[in-house]
Amino acid sequence: MNDSLKHLFSIANKEKRTIIGLMSGTSLDGLDIALCEFTGHGTQTQLTLREFTTMPYDTTFKQEVKAIFSKRQVDLEKVCLMNAYIGSFHAELINQCLQQWGVNAVDVDIIASHGQTIYHAPASLHGIEGMPNATLQIGDGDHIAVKTGIITLSDFRQKHIAAGGEGAPLAVYGDYLLFSEKGQNRIMLNIGGIANFTFLPGDLDTTRIFSTDVGPGNTLMDAYVQSRFPSKFFDADSEIAKKGTYNHKLLNALLDHPFFEQGFPKTTGPELFNLAYLEQAQHKAEATQLSPEDVMATLNRFSAAGISDALSRTLKGEKFEVFMSGGGMHNPLLIQNLQELIPGLSVRDTAELGVSPDAKEAVLFATLANECLVGKRIDFGPGQTRVPSVHMGKISLPE
Repeated sequence: MNDSLKHLFSIANKEKRTIIGLMSGTSLDGLDIALCEFTGHGTQTQLTLREFTTMPYDTTFKQEVKAIFSKRQVDLEKVCLMNAYIGSFHAELINQCLQQWGVNAVDVDIIASHGQTIYHAPASLHGIEGMPNATLQIGDGDHIAVKTGIITLSDFRQKHIAAGGEGAPLAVYGDYLLFSEKGQNRIMLNIGGIANFTFLPGDLDTTRIFSTDVGPGNTLMDAYVQSRFPSKFFDADSEIAKKGTYNHKLLNALLDHPFFEQGFPKTTGPELFNLAYLEQAQHKAEATQLSPEDVMATLNRFSAAGISDALSRTLKGEKFEVFMSGGGMHNPLLIQNLQELIPGLSVRDTAELGVSPDAKEAVLFATLANECLVGKRIDFGPGQTRVPSVHMGKISLPE
């Protein structure tokens, strides 16, 4: 047997596995790196988050990714080059972290890499007859494996699509395994570029569990800030939006899209919610002369409205606890808008459950890797088509 396969087999048979989870989101803040320890699998999974950091991206890297991100037509050579470059660059960042943490690479069993999404194309969005759901993440796993010397699992979303899903959101798997609690309805709300949540019923009825995108989180706000305030990448502390007032007509125009009426689960991305979408809504609402501050206030309210409407449709009056993660939880006006739209809403963060909210998505992919190695098929019950029962992740060996 190949020595690397022998090593993989031995890892799968260990009582405790050390796994690094990686997440690089559409906001391009940086690479989230979570060093996790796992015992067990499935609903018996026990997680310890040993270390976590975000390695920030510089302006040049962000510009290189944006040149090919969420565009229908791009330079194919650029995509090819960036696939290899991002894999190698992420490996360098991992090696730096290991050195800073005083951890030897031989003591890490697996790396779980999400990669960098550059295009997301569910059939509900592309509308091309005969074409399937599709998504593309780059940052080649082989480059990570070779340059770190650590077996790497990557490209998780493809199996989800192959099994009938849309490739996103995948949070439902980790949320179910790590955060389900008998007797408490939980909403695991993540506000990244796109906002999504997982519904975990307190009766632990797996047929009711689902995860769904609900609309923009930070993506439109970030894109608008970058277009109007070149020195900024996002609206830190809602500084810009707080100076404005949201415009009702523009808000209604932004919400006037069939996506918001679709049932759950559903998925979307910046391919729909982008500056062109905003421009169309402004013309429709006759709001092209709004100040940048008023536009930002409206975009902030828009994100909150999409989230609150989806939550209201899901819970239908049931009592629930919301645990939040993602960059949006650091946006004070967004939280204020959510609390206004959902009276009595108490927002907690996942640190109460043992996982830093900033680390949650990286931890998710480490969890998916643990399941791929040692987990059994999760039975979500008869007729549960919203959550394919599959193991995800392609294996790259370092030798």
